[in-house]
This record gives sequence, C-alpha cells and structure tokens, in this order.
Amino acid sequence: MTEIRNVAADLSRFRRRVFVIGAVVLVCFGLLCARLGYLQVVRHEDLAEQAESNRTAIVPVVPNRGLILDRNGITLASNYSAYTLEITPSKAGNLEDTIDALTEVLEISPRDRRRFKRLREDSRSFDSVPIRTRLSDEEVARFAAQRYRFPGVEIKARLFRNYPHGELASHVLGYIGRINQAEKTAMEDWEDEDLANYKGTEYIGKLGIEQSYEKTLHGQTGVEQMETSAGGRAVRRLAAHPATPGNTVMLSLDIKLQKLVEDMYGERRGALVAFDPKTGEILAFVSKPTFDPNLFVEGIDVESWKELSESLDKPLLNRALRGTYPPGSTYKPFMALAALQTGKRGPSVLVNDPGYFNFGGHRFGSPEGNIGNVDMRRSIQLSSNIYYYSLANEMGVDLIHDAMKPLGFGQITGIDIGGEVRGVLPSTEWKRNAYRRPEQRKWYAGETISLGIGQGYNAFTMLQLAQATAIVADGGIKHKPHLVLGIRDTVTGEVKPVEQPPAINLGYRPADIAVVREGLTAVVTGGTARGVFAGAAYQAAGKTGTAQAVTQAQNTKYNAKALEEHQRDHALFMAFAPVNDPKIAVALIVENAGWGAGAAAPIARRVFDYWLMNQYPSEADMAAIQVGKATAPIGKPRVASEVAWPPAGSATQAAAAP
Repeated sequence: MTEIRNVAADLSRFRRRVFVIGAVVLVCFGLLCARLGYLQVVRHEDLAEQAESNRTAIVPVVPNRGLILDRNGITLASNYSAYTLEITPSKAGNLEDTIDALTEVLEISPRDRRRFKRLREDSRSFDSVPIRTRLSDEEVARFAAQRYRFPGVEIKARLFRNYPHGELASHVLGYIGRINQAEKTAMEDWEDEDLANYKGTEYIGKLGIEQSYEKTLHGQTGVEQMETSAGGRAVRRLAAHPATPGNTVMLSLDIKLQKLVEDMYGERRGALVAFDPKTGEILAFVSKPTFDPNLFVEGIDVESWKELSESLDKPLLNRALRGTYPPGSTYKPFMALAALQTGKRGPSVLVNDPGYFNFGGHRFGSPEGNIGNVDMRRSIQLSSNIYYYSLANEMGVDLIHDAMKPLGFGQITGIDIGGEVRGVLPSTEWKRNAYRRPEQRKWYAGETISLGIGQGYNAFTMLQLAQATAIVADGGIKHKPHLVLGIRDTVTGEVKPVEQPPAINLGYRPADIAVVREGLTAVVTGGTARGVFAGAAYQAAGKTGTAQAVTQAQNTKYNAKALEEHQRDHALFMAFAPVNDPKIAVALIVENAGWGAGAAAPIARRVFDYWLMNQYPSEADMAAIQVGKATAPIGKPRVASEVAWPPAGSATQAAAAP
C-alpha cells in the first residue's frame, strides 16, 4: 500500500527540531564560554593561587632558643642539633608492628618505647612523635635505605635544649618540654600574633626562667616556601624568611657561688638565698636536692619520673621559693625592730630571763636556761626566748602581723620566676579564714606567745627571710628581688637592662636599725656564731636559729637521737656583711640538721669568704661542712677565681658559646 506523506509538513518539523537542537547547542556553548571567561578572568588570581599552593608549601622555621647566662657570661642553657626518628601515628598503621620492624634497622630500647607511649598520649594522632633521638650519621643512613618500608616514619633534624651543668641551678633555670594538650588548649586564648609565632613549635618552657621568659627566649618563627612533588615531598626552596633566634637572658646569679653552695649542702636538704642588699639582685638561689633538667627535654621516662616524684627528699620542690618553715630564732631581730617601731619596748628596757615564762597555766621553757636581765641588744646576742615570749604577749598577734608585713613575711615578693608561695604570717583574720570549725577559728592568747620566737603558725620561705635580712642590711630600704639583670638582643647585640620598680623606704628610724645591727653583730663576735666567724677579715652580723620540724609536747626535752631524721629540728641562719657597708645578705636552712650555728652558719661564712675575699674552701674544709662538723675554715683556702671551671664531672654537652 502506498503511504501518502506531507513532505512540506515533515520538512517544517525537521527544521524546527534542527533549530531547537542548534539553540540548545548554542546555549551550552555560550554557557561554556561564559564559564571559561569567569574562570579565566574573574577567578584568575584565586585559581592561580590555588594552583600554586598545590605545588608549594609554607613551612614554619622554628627559631633557635635564646641562651641563658650567669652574671659573668657563663652559659647555663644552650642548644644543640641532632637527628630524631619520628612516627606520625595516623600514617603508620599498626604502631606495635611498625616499631617492631624498626628495631630490625635501629636500636630502640624499652625506655624509648615507654617514652614514645607517654608522648603519644599527650599528642594528637596526626602529630609527629619521636621514638628515638640523637641518631648517629650511620643510623640515619641505615634508615634512609629502608625508609620505603615505613610509611609515616621519618628522620627530622631538631634543635635540643641543653643544660651543660646538669643539676646545677636546676630550680632556677627550669626546663623545656613538649607542649601537651592542656597547654595547646591554653594557647588558643593567646593573641593571634603570639599564637602565629608558635607555629611549628613543639617545645615550651615548663618551669623557672625557661617558663617566665618563654616569649623572650623563643624568638621569631620564620617561614620557607617549598616546591613540592605530587607526593608532597619538598623539591626545592622557592623563598624564605629566616627565623630570628631568641634573645639571651642574663641572670644575676654567680654560677660558681651557686655551685659552691650546692656542694656544701652535700646530701642534705635545704635552701639558701643570697642577695645584694643594695639592688635586690639574687646572687645564689639554692634548693637541695636538685634534679637534672636534661631528663625532661626529650620527655622523661617513667622510671626517672617515679624516682623524682616519689622520693622522700622531694628533689622537684623548689625549697627556696615554695618551701615554708618556721624561722625560729632568726625571727627575733625582726621582732625587736617591730617593738622599736611600734614603741612597745625600748632598747634599754631590761627583762629578766629566768629560763621560763609562765602564761595561762602553761610554762614556756628556754634551752638557754637562766641568763638574768637582758636588754634588746643582749636579747638578740644571747637569743633569749623569755624576752620575746613577753614581747609577743605585749604586742599581740595583729600588731605583730602589721609590723612584720612590710618586711615581706607572709607576702609574695614578686620575684621573676613563677610558683612563689605566700607562707603564713598569722593574724586573727587569717585564722578565721583558714579554719571552718568555730573553736578552731578563734585566736587564743596563748598562741601568740610562741610567735615571738618564730614558732607557732609562722611559716615563711627562705626568699622572704633573705629579703627581710637585706632590708635591715640596707637601713630599711626594700628592693624587689630579681634573677634577671638584662636581655641581650640576638640581632643587634644590645643589652637592655630589665627595669625594676623603685626601692621603697620603709621609714625605720636609723637609731632603731642600729640597735638591731648591734645585736646581730654581737651574735657573731660574742654569741652563738663567734666560733664560725673566728678569724674573718670582715665584720659580719647574723642570727642563728633552730626551728621545730614537728611539735614537741609541753615540758618534753628535745632528744634528736630519739627522733626520726625527718622529725629533727631545722638549722637556720641569716646574716649580712660587711656590717658597715653590706654587699651580701643571706638566709638559709638545713633541714633536720639541728643547731643553726653547727650546720647553717658555716655555709654562710664560706659564702661571705667567696664573695668578699675571693676564697674557696679547702677540700678538708668542704668535707667537714658537708657533714655539719665545721666551724671556722680549716686548711688553706683556695683562690676562688682559680678554681677550675667547668667543674669536674660537669654534664657539658655541646654548649653554645655566649
């Protein structure tokens, strides 16, 4: 059958279809051109930047950490470069299998594994964590040949902090360690500029000067623009802005004096602070026992941490800054000054000391026995307990508090390292706030009596006692104690002194200061410290003290041999020299060592000999001091400036030159 078609209609329909299809193609082509124009013109710069970023990487360059020097330019903290083997957990697969395989190539000890485990707990899965440090060139080459077997494992060159003298002055210097998660969270609150400066930084100051002057020591982070391959490997450096090393922190410490004092303590516990009374500069800041800050740089292992943290000797405790003790009889000169200032007792008033003081049905005894009538000067020289029992009773706790507060007792001194504690300068208000039970919150008159001899609730740091001693030495002028003298700019070499607040004149009458000084001088010339300072070429002034470590029952005679070592009395001493022009003031404690004149005063004598006479104890004298059996120096003293430095056995390790 023949089909009859309308050719004209078909042709018209075909043309419409061609037109529609052509229009669609034209629109699509137009859209493509528009998109191409948009990408090529409108987004050209943005896309070019993205393309560039795909082949380049911006890498932060961590600066060299600044040095720490003593007052004579001796390096106390420096840096050295070493290779580390590091694992990024998120890229390494099964960590145990990876570490086991690595042991076939490099030596990885159980200690390395434990440290890695602890560091990993403080890090994120995409952080690089060291498993080995200080790799030799041979070890680096050995791993490089096997690197393809270990995804997520790489060799890095890092700068490590080094404390060349090991344990020496560790409580002052502090240490650095890896930034933990808590610190990373805290850093999020920093200013953007400060936070940006820590990009790529994995270590931060944790204690002491390292912590207090962290941003000064850190420096300015640099950047490098690197061309990278498709696999993310650096091919070449395109541009760089170098890092600026941290500035040098210059301390007031004399590290040789610090070493001398630490050696004199031997195996004993205690603390000593030595001041320049005219400036507030700290010349020695000792806490014994010490610790090696190098242990913390790479992450301390479990055994070492357990040994330090669980030791009964508490080597991590900064006793000079955080240890609080009753000052014992070293408090008496300041009580005398308070009496003069407040008008409660004149210097010539005589008080009978029969060897006991009765109050409220209690008998307060005195180891000195019956010494008869004493005025203020002789009360200091002979250390009359009865004189100060009665004085405390006359003054009352709140007047004592108000008179002692300006001297710095129970107050934050503001020293330039963190962690300082306030201690306890008791008052009725303090007791109300310190206790909860009503009967405990009430102040009883009998509690005031023992305050006069530095016992009772009194608890102060050696830093506070040293500051008070320096105030008396400088005629009532109070200086802020400080450890840092200046900052040396790494780029310009300019040394900028650290500004200190103006000294404060506490307003003591010169005649009152003179009375106390005369009493302190009498202690050295004819009192408990006369044997220790026999033959000294200068005139010192000081006061010995013995303070209870544990409370003894009333009317119970003290017997050191019947007590455990840590229950025995503490030995204290405060002093300054020369009397007429003081250049150094010290306060120290030897824990559980008994009598201040026997254990503490001999250390102060050698400190003065070093500072004023350039003398260093003989070996025989040093041995006697370390066991608490020294008086005046024995043997021929050495010339301090000729004593070898660094000392034998120093932990010096690639220390950078200042």
